[in-house]
Amino acid sequence: MNVLLTGGTGYIASHAAVVLMQMGHQVVLYDNLSNSSDGVLKKLTQITNTNIHFVKGDVRDTPLISAILIKHNIDAVIHFAGMKAVGESFEKPVDYYENNVQGTISLIRAMQAHNVKTLVFSSSATVYGQPQYLPLDENHPTHAINPYGRSKLHIEEMLSDLAASDASWKIACLRYFNPVGAHESGLIGENPNGVPNNLMPYIAQVATGQRQALNIFGNDYPTPDGTGVRDYIHVMDLSEGHAAALNFLSQTSGWHAINLGTGKGYSVLEMLQTFEKVSGREVPYKVVDRRAGDAAQCYANPQKAADLLGWSAKRSLDDMCKSTWRFQHEAFSCVADS
Repeated sequence: MNVLLTGGTGYIASHAAVVLMQMGHQVVLYDNLSNSSDGVLKKLTQITNTNIHFVKGDVRDTPLISAILIKHNIDAVIHFAGMKAVGESFEKPVDYYENNVQGTISLIRAMQAHNVKTLVFSSSATVYGQPQYLPLDENHPTHAINPYGRSKLHIEEMLSDLAASDASWKIACLRYFNPVGAHESGLIGENPNGVPNNLMPYIAQVATGQRQALNIFGNDYPTPDGTGVRDYIHVMDLSEGHAAALNFLSQTSGWHAINLGTGKGYSVLEMLQTFEKVSGREVPYKVVDRRAGDAAQCYANPQKAADLLGWSAKRSLDDMCKSTWRFQHEAFSCVADS
């Protein structure tokens, strides 16, 4: 299958590209490099021993996407491209709607024009909002509480309407929980521009001496150790979930919302302590005030993914931390050891 990955040089997409290529699919990576680097292409070539097709461009450029669909005879699209920082979305809501919602409309226009009607969309568990019950299944009400989450929910609803209007569309909206970890080679992993928005890369940067300490936002939640509990999923498990979704869509039409998570919750302190254990590095931290809108606990019910995709997460918390440390240490050992 020929697969176009928008946002293709980003964290999750680059790992998904490895999985897809190793399964025999042909991939084309498309990215404007606003939050990633084309340096990942050389690393992907090292991992897969395959030359990588890459096109620099914005997802809002419908004519360019159309040209790629034709040139590479694309069969399916996995849509990763979009802005993704919750805090930033409050500061720049219009940018989030323009990039995420308008970008998806642009992509769909190109796909419609060339009869490419298989789409896997990179959604998020943020569409659920504050948990009304746990674990979160796909029947849980959706009520996004920030512009980022609302942009994802708008896209999901738009894609649902699209599938309802045309039965030939095959669409899976994959609701991620908290992707962490890196490829086992240590060559690719999460390397955000600027200050990390997510817990694991921040812990890793503290461990390598790039940052002084981790801020833990509240230690008085009704959880075993008082810190927030989340469902963390290894990025390679997540990537394999995308491949399973493509296989599912090859035989199934319509619109489908599917959680990708482990079904287990880990606290901030558990994450920190496990990282300290596997890295042999101390991770200093300080407890600060809770953040508005943070839930005490949030974790998935992944049963639907098991039933429909034949997929489940297999990698452990130790695996997540070890692979992150390998990537971070190999990429920044000169900083850590200076």
